[in-house]
Amino acid sequence: MRFWSAPRRAWRRSLPFRVVVTTLVASVIILSATGWFLLDQSTRGVMAGKTQSSVAEATSVVTSMRTQLSAVDLRTTSINEEVRRLAQDAAVSGQVGNQYYVMVDTPVALIGTAGVAQSSIPGTLRSAMSDADGFWSTPTSIHYTDGRADEPGLVVAAQLTQSGGTEYPIFFIFPTTEERATLAVVQQATLATGAFLLVGLGVTVYLIAMIVLRPVRAARLAAESLAAGQLDDRMRVVGTDDLASLATSMNHMAEELDKKITQLQDLSQMQQRFVSDVSHELRTPMTTIRMATEMLHANRGTFDAPTARASELLSAEVDRFEHLLAELLEISRFDAGAAELMVDDVDLGQVVAAEVEAARVLAADSGSVLTLAVDGPTTAEVDERRIRRILRNLLTNAVEHGEGRPVDVQVRGDQDAVAVSVRDHGVGLDDDEAQHVFERFWRGDPARTRRVGGTGLGLSIALEDARLHGGWLDVAPCSEGEVRGQTADDQARDGDADAFGDGGHGHGQGACFRLTVPRRVGGELGGSPLPFADGCAGEESHA
Repeated sequence: MRFWSAPRRAWRRSLPFRVVVTTLVASVIILSATGWFLLDQSTRGVMAGKTQSSVAEATSVVTSMRTQLSAVDLRTTSINEEVRRLAQDAAVSGQVGNQYYVMVDTPVALIGTAGVAQSSIPGTLRSAMSDADGFWSTPTSIHYTDGRADEPGLVVAAQLTQSGGTEYPIFFIFPTTEERATLAVVQQATLATGAFLLVGLGVTVYLIAMIVLRPVRAARLAAESLAAGQLDDRMRVVGTDDLASLATSMNHMAEELDKKITQLQDLSQMQQRFVSDVSHELRTPMTTIRMATEMLHANRGTFDAPTARASELLSAEVDRFEHLLAELLEISRFDAGAAELMVDDVDLGQVVAAEVEAARVLAADSGSVLTLAVDGPTTAEVDERRIRRILRNLLTNAVEHGEGRPVDVQVRGDQDAVAVSVRDHGVGLDDDEAQHVFERFWRGDPARTRRVGGTGLGLSIALEDARLHGGWLDVAPCSEGEVRGQTADDQARDGDADAFGDGGHGHGQGACFRLTVPRRVGGELGGSPLPFADGCAGEESHA
């Protein structure tokens, strides 16, 4: 498996590697089939030529022997002696140039060329000889009785007949060593040619793949550069082919993206300037409205009931408007980079305890119980006003969304950082909502009845305050098998809600927000001393 891991990794990661391997595999199949066909045809042609010439040579010799045998005077010469003489003459003729060997099967013995074993004649050839005038041929392996090595050969057989009807089988054995050597040379040349072709094809295909893929790779690098914000990078355009068109299209896309991003940046700056200008311009009339509202609210006892109620509503809405205006002014300071820290050594444990006490009235109205646990030294260099604003926002949201269930607050410090977590057991967040919870003016459920706040800017400002300290503000959706503090009605309601949920982290399980700040201004955080509460499995994105 380890042997194949590197090729598999290269196959997945390298397009040129896939192109070269695919081409070589296809080439091997094609060359193998072509080579086999060429070798087969060469073998057939060479052996067919050898067989044809051998049969012709044997035919000539047999015809001469038959002529001489028919002219023998049997009154003066024995037929067997004449056959022996003819066989010896044919053997001597065959030895000239080592053309062939001769064997004649007589009733007395097998006569012919000395040193050739009788086993060189296949038994299948003997059984196939039936036609007295025919010639038969078959490949064989020539065996020698004098110690020579075996060699390939071809046997041509015929029948010697005399006028009395006696038949003498005669066998011509032709060595085919030279033909086999020629075929071996052809085979080696075919294999070498195939190897050279494979190497040449591999190199050529690789070069072609690199030529084709170079613009594609350049387009990928350009896309990565654009994604990294380097909108001034452009691809080099060479020629007028499709690859040049790709480069032109990439450059055009980069130009359009640059224009769109510039427009969006200008629009964003205009929006930020508009919010800042409007917020500052509203402060003066807001001061006048506040003075008039306070005067009306102070004298509401002298008004009739509808007017007194209207003065109370006016005072409440002016308070809410002032709160929104203050948040917009704070956002404009962050956008302008004008926000500054007023740091001092602060015991965050005491600050959190004070904010928890201040939130108990709101918690009592909602039916929630606030619990606080402080662990370790909790002193850090922070801007107390901003930290209090973060804590106030987290506690208010936890009580607001806790649905009357407990809210757990923990403070823990180590040598590098101090962390505060606020864990509620209420409506909670799902994983998708947790990705947007710090966005400006975002609400998980805009239609939900809210008793406190409601501008959608609180967590955005809290996040900016945390970043200003060089810290983190994280959120984690939570899930538990049993939610603390639930009544029977709560459990029944959650049971109905679960029928429409997805059973994962999310609604009805609560959420955990965690603030982590370094002990010293400018310190870097390597981690938070306080893990998320049990059942809260959020990704620590360190927003």
